This record gives sequence, C-alpha cells and structure tokens, in this order.
Amino acid sequence: MGDTISRIDLHVHSRHSKRPSQWILQKIGCPESFTDPKLIHETALKRGMDLVTITDHNTIDGALEIAHLPGTFISEEITTYFPEDRCKLHVLAWDITEAQHEDIQKARENVFDLVPYLHEQGIVHALAHPLFAVNDRMTLEHLEQALLMFGTVEANGSRDARQNESLSAILDSLTPRHMERLADIHDIEPMGERPWEKIMVGGSDDHSSINIARMHTRFTGEPNKQALLDAICAGRCEAAGEAATPRTMAHNLYGIAYQFYTRRAAMSDAAKQHVVIRFAENGLNPARSSEPTGILHRLRCFMGRGRAALHSLAPGKDSVQDSLLKNAAQIITADPDLMKVARGCAGEPRTLENEVARFISGSANRVLRNFADKVLDSAMGANLFDIFHTIGSAGSLYALLAPYFVGYDLFSRERGFCNQALKRFGVRQDLQRPLRIAHFTDTFDEVNGVAGTIRSQLELVSRHGKRMTVVTSGSHKSGPGLANFDPVGEFQIPEYPELTLRYPPVLEMLEYCFEREFDCILAATPGPVGLAGLAVSKILKIPFHGTYHTAFPQYVRAFTEDTAMEDGCWRFMTWFYNQMQVIYAPSEATKQELVERGIDPGKITTYPRGVDVERFHPSKRNGFFTQYRLEGTKLLYVGRVSREKGLDTLAEAFRRLSKMRPGLSLAVVGEGPYLDEMKRTLRGTPAVFTGALHGEALSQAYASSDIFVFPSATDTFGNVVLEAQASGLPCIVTDQGGPCENIDPDETGLVIPAADPDALIRAVLHLVDAPERLAYMRRKARGSMEERTFDQTFLKTWELFGARIRDAA
Repeated sequence: MGDTISRIDLHVHSRHSKRPSQWILQKIGCPESFTDPKLIHETALKRGMDLVTITDHNTIDGALEIAHLPGTFISEEITTYFPEDRCKLHVLAWDITEAQHEDIQKARENVFDLVPYLHEQGIVHALAHPLFAVNDRMTLEHLEQALLMFGTVEANGSRDARQNESLSAILDSLTPRHMERLADIHDIEPMGERPWEKIMVGGSDDHSSINIARMHTRFTGEPNKQALLDAICAGRCEAAGEAATPRTMAHNLYGIAYQFYTRRAAMSDAAKQHVVIRFAENGLNPARSSEPTGILHRLRCFMGRGRAALHSLAPGKDSVQDSLLKNAAQIITADPDLMKVARGCAGEPRTLENEVARFISGSANRVLRNFADKVLDSAMGANLFDIFHTIGSAGSLYALLAPYFVGYDLFSRERGFCNQALKRFGVRQDLQRPLRIAHFTDTFDEVNGVAGTIRSQLELVSRHGKRMTVVTSGSHKSGPGLANFDPVGEFQIPEYPELTLRYPPVLEMLEYCFEREFDCILAATPGPVGLAGLAVSKILKIPFHGTYHTAFPQYVRAFTEDTAMEDGCWRFMTWFYNQMQVIYAPSEATKQELVERGIDPGKITTYPRGVDVERFHPSKRNGFFTQYRLEGTKLLYVGRVSREKGLDTLAEAFRRLSKMRPGLSLAVVGEGPYLDEMKRTLRGTPAVFTGALHGEALSQAYASSDIFVFPSATDTFGNVVLEAQASGLPCIVTDQGGPCENIDPDETGLVIPAADPDALIRAVLHLVDAPERLAYMRRKARGSMEERTFDQTFLKTWELFGARIRDAA
C-alpha cells in the first residue's frame, strides 16, 4: 500500500428514518429531510473524497441507491439504547449486507445485544459522537460503559471543536489500570486486546448536503473499501477537517428547512428569480446548484439581474414577514459579497456559512430595530394595545433566529457535559481558572452613578488582575476590558436626553460570549443591553446575576406623574430581576423595596461600595468657588438636575434660607431637565450653577464646600454621598432610598424626611449655627470613608461574586 493517503467521509445522511427522533428536525418543524444520494456521491467526490458511503439512521435505502457506483458500499447509523433508561447511542456500521441490516434492526434495542452481534459478524463499526447526549439522558456512567464496549470512536463534524478535543484528551488519558477499574465498576468485559488504545475516525454527520466532507477520515492505503476497513482496524487512520460551530449548525438547519419547504411549495418562475430566493437557493442548497458557467451566467453577474427582480415578490400587508422579505432584499442588493452568493458566484462551504450568517444577522437587526421602535413608541404613548400587537408579531423574529439559538443552546449544553467528563477522567487542569464575568450595561459613557461605578470597576479589574469584560453598545470609548458593539438602532427618551437606549446586535453578542466562556452574565441595567444579556445567559446556560442601581419606576412617576406607568414599569422590573439567580442591591432599603415588589428575598444580597479616597480629599480645598463669587458657608449639590432628585424641595428651602442667613450660598453641579426652572426659582439668591464638573475641578468643588445636601428620595445608593464625605463634608440626606445608609446619623450627617422643605431648613441651620459641630462632623465624615477605598470594597465585592456563582453552581 505504500504511503498512499486516501479520504472518505464516514458519516453522511441522505434521509432520516420514517419516524425520526432527531431534535434537529423537530426544532424547525420539518418531519423529515432528504438529499438525493446521487448528489451526495457527486458532491463528496468533488470535495476530494476517494470513497463514498451513506450512513442514514436505521435504513440503508439511500446507500442502496448508489451501491452500483464505483467506490461505494452500504453502511448505516444505528440508534441503540442502554436498556435501563433508554439512553440513546449512535453507532456507525460500515460495509454491511441487507441481511445484516435486518439483524441489526432486531438487535439495536439493547446496546449489550448489538455490540456482540457486530463483533461476531466482523462488521467494522464506531461509536458516533460519544460526548453528544442524543436524547439528553447521557451520563458519565453511560460514557464509561461505552468506552469499554467500543474500540473505535468518531470525531464528529457537526459538533464543535471543544467536544472533539475533549474526546481526544479523554482517550489519550486512558491506561490499562483505568480500563480495569471501569470494567470492575460496570461489570463489562472490555472489547479488544488493548482496550485503552482507541482508534479515531472522522465524519461530517451532514444532513443537508451543505457540509459533506467538512470532517472526514484520512487513511493509509489505496482508495478502495478493503484498504479502508483494514486501515480502520489497524489504526492507520485519523480524523481530518474542521469541526462545526453554532453557525455551522444554524446553516445546516436553514438548509434543511429550505430544502424541505421548497420541495413542497410550488413557486412561480418570477418568484424563483427574486433575489432573496436566489440567495437562499445558492446559500442553503449549494449542492443542488449547477456550477455557474456560460455566457448567460456571466451576463447576469455583469448586469446584476438581482436588482431587477427585487420587487418581483412585492410585499402586501405591513406584517413582520413582509418586512423581513423587503429588508432581506435590500440587504442583499446593497452588499456585493451577498450578491455574489445570489448569483451563484461564491460556492465554498465556509464562505457560504459566513455570508449566510451575515445576512441573517443583518436581517434580524433591521427587524429588531423596527420592532423595538414600535414597542417603545407605544410604551411612551401608553398605547398598551399597540404594545400587545407588536409583541405578538415577534414570533417571526424568533423564527428567523431560532436556528442560531438552537445551535448555541446545544453546543453550550454539550460543553457542560464535556467539562464533567474531563473532570471525571482527570484530564482538565484548569478547573480552578480565574472567575470570568461579562458585565452587560446600557450606560457607560454617560455622566451618572451607574456608568461611573462600572468605569471605576474596569480600572480596578485591570489593577488587580481580575477577568471582567464590560459589554455595551454604542460607546465612544475603547480599551482593555471593554467589548463595544455597534448598535442596530437607538431610541431617545424625551424626558431623559442624556440616556439613549441603543439596540444591541444580539447574535454578535451571543457569539462573543460563547467563544469566551464566561462564568456569569452580570447585568447592570434593565434596558436593551441588559435584555440581551438575559437572552445570552438563557441560551448559553450561564448564570444570570444583576446589580440594582436605579429606581426607574420612581423616575417614571416623576417624569409622567402617571401611577399606571409607574406600576407598569415595576411589573417589567420585577419580571426582569426575577429572571436572575442573584441580585446585588446597594442598600438594605433597596433590598426591602425589591422584596415588597415580589422578588424572592433569597436572591438578594447587599454588596459594599467604595470611593476614591485619594481623588476626593479635604486637601483639595482651594477656594474653588471664588471664581463664582460665592462666600460664607457653602451648600453643595452634585448630580443630575431633575425633579425626581428632590431639587424642587431644595430650591424652595434655599430660597427661604438665603433670607434667613445672608452668609449662606448654594452651588449646584450638574445638568438636567430641571435646570432652567431651578435657575428661575432661585433667581436673586446666592446660588450658582456650574454645569457638569469632572476630574480635579469636581474634587476641588467638593472640598471647597461646607455642607452637602442631597434631597433625593429615589436613589438606590448615591455615590455622591460617599464622595462628599471623603472630601470632608457632612451630608444631609432623606430617609428614603440608599443614601441614608451611607452616613452615620448625627456623626457624619443628618437624615430628614423626604420632600419636606422645613425639615431641610432646620437641618441646615442646625449645622450652620454650630461651627464646632460642623467642624466635628467634617472630621468624622472623612474618617468614616478612609476604610471604604475602591480597592478594598472591590475585592470584597469580587469575592462575593465568586461565592454566589459557586453557590449557584
């Protein structure tokens, strides 16, 4: 035989059995799939295979159709079972007779009957995709028994690289002692003289004719059946080619669905010329398409006939399906690479897989943008019936993306089983790898407490060597630890112009998280990016945790003065946070509020928050406000200038205080929708409005003031309260929300009833009229923050994240 290397795809399907149990077809609504066996033969040869066989499930009909062709032989994929629980295994059997096929059908109900029969008959066989739980009943005990019974196993082309690599690592770890131990445990005699030495073959497991020979077997020997079988038995073979990705599986699913429905749906000649149909035909059914040749084809490529056919399937009603078709045509005709597929000018399987994925992602993004716009427009207008109608039409969007969801879902579950198997066989050495968190947030660039906290965490992650990636959409920033995705659309909230809701590309985020294998999805916000994080966690089977930062329902009430809208917002928030395994609340008050709204208290834990005690320090006091001609005792407010922060209360209180104590002044730092009205209210008083301050200017503003006033009743935490105390300012806060938990009453600040101008006036006078008391509280405020550094609290929080993730696991 010399050094001749031959090739064959040992696992190809032309059809399923009459009663398929394959989850693939069930997921996409196709009762069967069928590919012309002669087409399989032709395609395999074109893709470099020297021999061809077909391994259908429990039938040899497809193999018989090409049995007369050179270089072919009869094979099948046998579905067999462990008798005690009906756990399925798939076994590939090659070069069988029709009589043996009939016997196999009788023996296959029990794997302990089937395997001895295959050995008695001398049938060369292999265990297909050993780490794939065919009917979700596979356990590690089943795997151990299978490795005792089978000497040849398959690296499968429809599974991902992780599964095949894990299988190879497990096989390499086997030793005689290992097999003896398994034999004693399961009371099974190992098959073969050297059962710890396994032989690996490769097959594509193709069901759609798209990926024939993607993975195959290379063997040493002449390109004939007997040389192949001898090479397998002697171990002179290896698996070659590429493993699958979730994209590959989705491509196959689209292909199966397209081929199934086009066989059963009559299509006019005009419809066949529509650019979307031609794209689907070439992208999802490439093996059926003849090679593009001839003058007519070249003319079509030159003229771009796809554009002429753009409206040959003119959409009628304004439905999601019609929108899909219209958008799909626009996407294809605007993209030269997609048009190559539509014209049949791009036929390499990997290229088609990538182009189809780009097309699906682009189509889904357009529909998602339109869908989200309609939902938010309806919500802002309180058009509940429109919301229900729009949400009801989202089924078409899900149907479009379902093959990708199925692919990522399945591969993620399989990775979990692979990790268990590797641990069982003592292979994995990185089980104690560092914790990896994906932090999803709708806000990152903006000036608010949530964004500021996350940016600070990102700096601390780098400083302490932790593994956290901030996942967001539409940020103008870049750098290590930030995964920023271009938004597919955006929505501006009229009452909150600083915050724009951006619709993220869900498929791109899904692929990103799948590849990086995060241990936890942590959502900072319940907006579109947070919802994308929820979807990713569900599909990839990753724990979903969240931090509760902002009391959005109270904001909605303040903006709209509509209690029904507030209640609707609470319903959404309750639903969103109830999807989480763990919720990190910034204060006990926030935790109690969430519990009262119906969230399981067992899910909620409070977490520490810190402050940059070097940046915010009394030593920064430098008379910052002399440029604004402020003198005397200075009150300071820092934050969003909006009514929900209680600034109407502050405005009324200071207007009266300025008359009572002429030496008192007020500085308001920030921007917001209440700014102009507040300026009008305080016209003629010693109040200044600096706008937003950053960096050293903000630090100096804090330290150059005397008392910090924060009348908000809607803040869940209040970072500014920590910053003020670190700068040496006693704080006056309300008795509602988280800020009151961040001071030591009567030591570092005062707590007053919310929305009570008189109470605020009394608190200010209490401090202004007692200089010694004010000086004492300034010192205590600074001292209380010196143990709450960013670094200390971050490390405590990281330990908390890790502990809760381990507990959930």
